[in-house]
Amino acid sequence: MIIHRKNLLKKVFSFCGSTRRMLATGTADEVLFETKNRCGIITLNKPKTLNAINLSMVKEILKHLEAWENSMSMVIIRGVGRAFCAGGDIKYAISGGVENTTPGKSFFRTEYTMNHKIGTYRLPYIALIDGITMGGGVGLSVHGRYRVATEKTMFAMPETAIGLFPDVGASYFLPRLPGQIGMFLALTGNRLIGADCLKIGIATHYCDSKDIPQLFDALIETQGDIPSIDQTLSKFSKNTDNIPFSLEDKIDLINRIFGLPTVEEILNALSKEGSSWSKEILESLKKMSPTSLKISHKEFLLGKSLGLHECLQMENRLAGAALEGRISKDFYEGVRAVLIDKDKNPKWSPAKLEEITDPMVQSCFSPLSVEEEFHV
Repeated sequence: MIIHRKNLLKKVFSFCGSTRRMLATGTADEVLFETKNRCGIITLNKPKTLNAINLSMVKEILKHLEAWENSMSMVIIRGVGRAFCAGGDIKYAISGGVENTTPGKSFFRTEYTMNHKIGTYRLPYIALIDGITMGGGVGLSVHGRYRVATEKTMFAMPETAIGLFPDVGASYFLPRLPGQIGMFLALTGNRLIGADCLKIGIATHYCDSKDIPQLFDALIETQGDIPSIDQTLSKFSKNTDNIPFSLEDKIDLINRIFGLPTVEEILNALSKEGSSWSKEILESLKKMSPTSLKISHKEFLLGKSLGLHECLQMENRLAGAALEGRISKDFYEGVRAVLIDKDKNPKWSPAKLEEITDPMVQSCFSPLSVEEEFHV
């Protein structure tokens, strides 16, 4: 059974798009930093906006991660309220329009630098993903050594619905999920709940939400000793053998259809399969940006054989193309439809998959200038 997400995604995108622009008006308490027992603690403290992150927050997190790598023994990141982190400041990313892509490019490049730092961090990095974890929140967690999910965790990468593509290193981690689940999640934006995240590898551990405060305190006491961390996480972990994976009865179908070589063939196969589930997935995909679907499909296939740095470099190129409107202004149109006018009726252009040629897609993957290329 596919999980309906329309109303929740509406709220999430709204919160992500309405985050304050910290460079001009932000306050220091939107993300908190403290240390205890040689543990660096990051607390996302914007519960009203589901802890959505903006450029200033990303810069501060990156700065502290760099400093703590040489002075602390571990890092824990958590969120206040019902979300870990629902994503990034989408409105800020497009604020300059195609005439001034500097704000958006700066945001994405800095965010990807932070994602790379997390993915290559020398210290144990523990993300307590107790709540909504989407987009930028996935980038803050999934690359770390430990990711603790609860029954309240909700994971999704819904970027194709706003004319973008799964980023924050999604081209690295999604292709490494079992079978074609990653491609399915990348194209559809389908969400996974609770134990689902553990069963396919998004999370490394699963515990009850009510136990998170106690787990947090116990982890602090380990002082970064990895065997002690492992033992503590095992102690709080809940057995999920009796919790079925929500897509278990669709795995074979997903692997067969979403492993097809083109988006067109995927949609055609869903149409021919004809079940109520396939029809629902097909209708959902038809609402997505055709450009986003084609770019996300190619991004996924390429990411299978790339390292994290190469994947983030590729995503930085794709972000630049989206901001420049190189073959489509769907990113701007998606944000308009979802966040600005809120008519939920984006007019994608090109409007049909067959209008988007392979050379058009390939142009979005072209290397950038030395100044704009992703480097770490």
